[in-house]
Amino acid sequence: MSAMKRQEDVRFDDMLLAMARQHSDGVDSLLDTFFGFLRRKTDFFVGGAEGAAGKAILRVAKTHEDFARREMRESAKNASKRAEAKAKQQAKVAAKKEAAKKKKKAAAAKAAALKAGPVIEELPDDPAEDAAASASAAPPSAPTDAAAASASTSSGDGDDDDEEDTGPAPIGNGGRTSKFVWAQTLADLTVSVFIPDVTRGKDLEVVIKPDSLKIVNKREGVTIVDGPLHKRIKAVDSSWYIDSETDDGKVIIFELTKEDQMGWWKCVMQGDAEINTRKVQPENSKLSDLDGETRQTVEKMMYDQRQKAAGKPTSDEQKKQDVLKQFMASHPEMDFSQAKIC
Repeated sequence: MSAMKRQEDVRFDDMLLAMARQHSDGVDSLLDTFFGFLRRKTDFFVGGAEGAAGKAILRVAKTHEDFARREMRESAKNASKRAEAKAKQQAKVAAKKEAAKKKKKAAAAKAAALKAGPVIEELPDDPAEDAAASASAAPPSAPTDAAAASASTSSGDGDDDDEEDTGPAPIGNGGRTSKFVWAQTLADLTVSVFIPDVTRGKDLEVVIKPDSLKIVNKREGVTIVDGPLHKRIKAVDSSWYIDSETDDGKVIIFELTKEDQMGWWKCVMQGDAEINTRKVQPENSKLSDLDGETRQTVEKMMYDQRQKAAGKPTSDEQKKQDVLKQFMASHPEMDFSQAKIC
C-alpha cells in the first residue's frame, strides 16, 4: 500500500471512528452498515461480473491483513531493540558505578597505606634468588628509572633543595585548593574537582592536553579550571568521570598519567600552592611487583646502603677499583702505590 494511499486513509479516521463507536455490537455490524451503503447507493455489487464484488472485498481485506501483520512484527522487533538497548544502558551505568566505587576504595586504601610510611620489602619472586643475591659480591647493574625517586626521601622536582624538611607529610602526597583536591604516585595524579550536585556530564566542556587542563561548566557559564599544568602528562592515557558519592559531594575525578614518572609534582596547575616534596611518602611496594629496570635500580640502591653500613665500597666505587686494577695489570711498570680513588 503506497504512502499516499495511507495518508488518504488517515483523513477519514475521525469520521470512521465515530461510525465505529455507534456499532458497539461488533465489527460485523460495522461491515454490514458499510456494505449496505454500497448496495443502496452504488452499483458495487451489480456493476460488474457476478462474484467480482466478493473478490474485490477479499483482495482489499488481504492487503490490509498483510500490512497489519507486518506492522505488528516491526513493532515487536522495535520493542525488543528498545528493551535490549535499555538493558545495555543499565548495565553500562551499573558497571560505571561499580568502577567508581572500586576506584574510591582503592584510593582510600592507598591513602591509608601512605600514612603508614614507606616500606620496601625485599621479597624475590623465587626464594633461590635471595640466597644467590647474598652469595654474590658483585652489585647489580644500575639503569636509571623511576624507582630511584621512589626509594629516595630527597627525590622530587630537583629544585626544592632549599625547602625545609619540616611539617607533616602531604596527605596522599598531594594537596587541596579552593577548586579541587589531588593525590599522586610516581606514575599518575588523581584530581577531584568540585562541581554542583545538579551538574551532568553534558553540562561540562573538558579539554585534556599534554601541558594544560580546561574545565568549563556550560550550564552555569563558569570556567572552573583553565591553564598550564605543573608538568606534562600523557593526555591519551588520561581520563575523567563524575562521582557523586564522595565526602566533598559531587566531583569530576581526573586520572592523569605523568609523562616523567621519576619525580613528584609540587602542584597540579602552575601558580597553585606547592607542597614540600621532601615529605612525600612513596607507596609500599615489593621488589617482585616492580618491572625489570625499576627492580634493578632499587636493588642497586639497597646494595649500596648495605655496603656503606658495612664500611665497604659502593657499586660505583667498586667499578672504579676494578677499572684501576685492570689498568695496573696492563701497566706493571707504573707505580700506583699513592693512587687514590675519587
